[in-house]
Amino acid sequence: MTRNNCKILDCTIRDGGLVNNWDFSVEFVQDLYKGLSAAGVEYMEIGYKNSPKLLKGEAGPWRFLDEKFLREVIPQKTETKLSALVDIGRVDENDILPRSESMLDLIRVACYIKDVDKALDLVQKFHDMGYETSLNIMALSHVLEHELAEAFEEISKSPVDIVYIVDSYGSMDAKDMEYLVDKFHSLLPDKQLGIHTHNNMQLAFSNTLVGVQKGVVFLDSSVYGMGRAAGNCPTELLVSYLKNPRYDLRPVLDVIERHMIPLRQKVEWGYIIPYMISGALNEHPRVAMALRESEDKDKFVEFYDKLTSPEVSVGSK
Repeated sequence: MTRNNCKILDCTIRDGGLVNNWDFSVEFVQDLYKGLSAAGVEYMEIGYKNSPKLLKGEAGPWRFLDEKFLREVIPQKTETKLSALVDIGRVDENDILPRSESMLDLIRVACYIKDVDKALDLVQKFHDMGYETSLNIMALSHVLEHELAEAFEEISKSPVDIVYIVDSYGSMDAKDMEYLVDKFHSLLPDKQLGIHTHNNMQLAFSNTLVGVQKGVVFLDSSVYGMGRAAGNCPTELLVSYLKNPRYDLRPVLDVIERHMIPLRQKVEWGYIIPYMISGALNEHPRVAMALRESEDKDKFVEFYDKLTSPEVSVGSK
């Protein structure tokens, strides 16, 4: 079946940067952009547009995108558009240029349900500056029904172009996705929908396809699945599966062969048991990520017992 309405948004640099602290070389990012462009991928998320003055710690330049730097990295844009993501409380909107002066086409605003009002304020500002916009409500598996209903009332009145269903903890299955997509469609009929999945239980690809089958347009992915902890839906799988004549798998395979295989030998992501456990328990993967950086990284039973013991409070995890 041809699915010409779907658009792939590759977030290798942005989400994958959570694995290596955004320590990607300029050559890596340039080759990725060329590869995704040749593959026909519609969007590449080239990082975060957060403000260094609002965040502690050192990180690669893709964590705090600078327009002058971006023009040096990508002197000639292709049909593949560029996006960036911002977090509530971590971005100074005064650092954002109007779209007419920017390399970016789409700015995505990520928030938790409690901050939807703040996120929509940012969406309005970015919309007024000419950008395509999206709202990414994180950790939907922990959001209560009445919270979502209240948020939808405000979202429906906003100019946001795309509203994302985000499986932050990789804990959802096909029934969860079907339910959420139907709910988003029914209560936000005038908005395009997007889907962002994590692969804790090896369901990222299949859950994304549920979205495809139910009319979700924007599909997040990353090359070789590189993303925080268990990673995301692999871009190469979507390019292969979506029967769109614009897509070409070969350039993505070339990027994997030349860049992702060597990188995977240095940093870890993907389906690993502690990430599976955190997904199965609908937990944030931070505790599993900490385990994988410790000497006890392969003590799966002890880790499972710790997370499922009634004596262990959520705060102590």
